[in-house]
Amino acid sequence: MHPEILAQPGYTAVSVEEAPVRELFPGIRFRPLWTDPAGAHAGVLEMDPGTSWPRRDVHEPGPEEVYVVAGTFNDGARDHPAGTFLHAPAGSWHVPQTVTGCTLFLFYPEG
Repeated sequence: MHPEILAQPGYTAVSVEEAPVRELFPGIRFRPLWTDPAGAHAGVLEMDPGTSWPRRDVHEPGPEEVYVVAGTFNDGARDHPAGTFLHAPAGSWHVPQTVTGCTLFLFYPEG
């Protein structure tokens, strides 16, 4: 065990279960995990079975990186099972939804 690793400036470790929960829409929750002073951030999105974003999710000001941790995510066009990585470039959009429920890791490199 090397406790000095966590003492390094900027090194962050967060438990998803301990992250604050913010309900974005009924049955859709976001847990912020990390935010960089420049605006980049990462978090976990949890979607209950049968939920859907109520409108287009537009990726601004930069891209969105998505990793499907559990369940099956549908971007409005096709299903993406657990283990899938998605890159959505800046300016693109999708309509997040799920029949089965899903957990996503989200990273926004530009905020």
